[in-house]
Amino acid sequence: MKRVDEKNNMAYVEDEDGFEIPALIRECVVIHAVNAETNFPIKDFKSKVPESHPEKSKEEKIAPEPKKTEPVFETSEGDTLKVFLAFFPQDIKHLDSCSYDSYLVNDSNYYLFYNFVIGEAGSRQSIAHGKIEPNTQEFIAEISKENLNDWERLRAQLIAFKEDKTYPEQSAVDVTIKINTVKFYKLHSFAETEYFDDLCMLINLNEESENQQLKDISAEEIKHALTQKLQPQRRPRLVLNTAKNEILEIDLHINELLDNTSGMSNAEMLKYQMDTFHKTLEENKNRKGQKIVFIHGKGEGVLRTEIEKQLKTRYKTYFFQDASFREYGFGATMVTIK
Repeated sequence: MKRVDEKNNMAYVEDEDGFEIPALIRECVVIHAVNAETNFPIKDFKSKVPESHPEKSKEEKIAPEPKKTEPVFETSEGDTLKVFLAFFPQDIKHLDSCSYDSYLVNDSNYYLFYNFVIGEAGSRQSIAHGKIEPNTQEFIAEISKENLNDWERLRAQLIAFKEDKTYPEQSAVDVTIKINTVKFYKLHSFAETEYFDDLCMLINLNEESENQQLKDISAEEIKHALTQKLQPQRRPRLVLNTAKNEILEIDLHINELLDNTSGMSNAEMLKYQMDTFHKTLEENKNRKGQKIVFIHGKGEGVLRTEIEKQLKTRYKTYFFQDASFREYGFGATMVTIK
């Protein structure tokens, strides 16, 4: 367009030969600037072009289907937290030069948040962390011969929980394990376990945590505990009868067995209760037909579960059943010596 005469509503357009051609302004069309060499319009890169097709955007708005969660498999003994760390030589015939694989074993009904830290003081690092499902095993790390010494002071941190349900609360585990790396070069350090087919070195993290808690007890607390243990302990409540088939009652509540339980862990108290249970059955093993009622209480069911386990395995010949509900509620088991 050469020039415009707005008064007469006319525009004068110059053709390729330089001549002006008059035209009405309303008949003129404005186009993009044209490249002088190619005679094509120059693209306006500032203009916004839709980046996605409307149909594609519609597809992206469709929410994904929720993942189906499988029910958690639980065992009758799984509410007692049991966690292990297993080490496997990659070549058991060459222990002096091979690498090792480490696995976390969660033998409980709890999910576990875990974190494992290795290295020297001032240069520690997390070599594995995450969440492991109940009653499963999970690979942790591969240990080369050169890095084996970094595992001499392994820190294990565990938090137990259950999803979408109530559960007996468990104490967090935070323990530094002193691993004797010389054991990795000795064949007898690796043995069969109930968790794996191959030979491995198994470390009980619960026992390591309890042992560390004992080491952290002060001298004053030890002195106080020794003083308490010098006091006479209360014996199990017995109803002794010489007549045949009279019922013998054993109250396994820890406060009935001991006058003082300060400084004792749950595991130690359970062991003391089970020692009393075994001792009672041993003392009465020759009294055929003798009925013994073990009063364990309802509680969280840990003691009752352990008693039933022993009766089903170690004392298979004995008959057992729930004791009279009218007298003991749900908190007692009656055993008949056979």
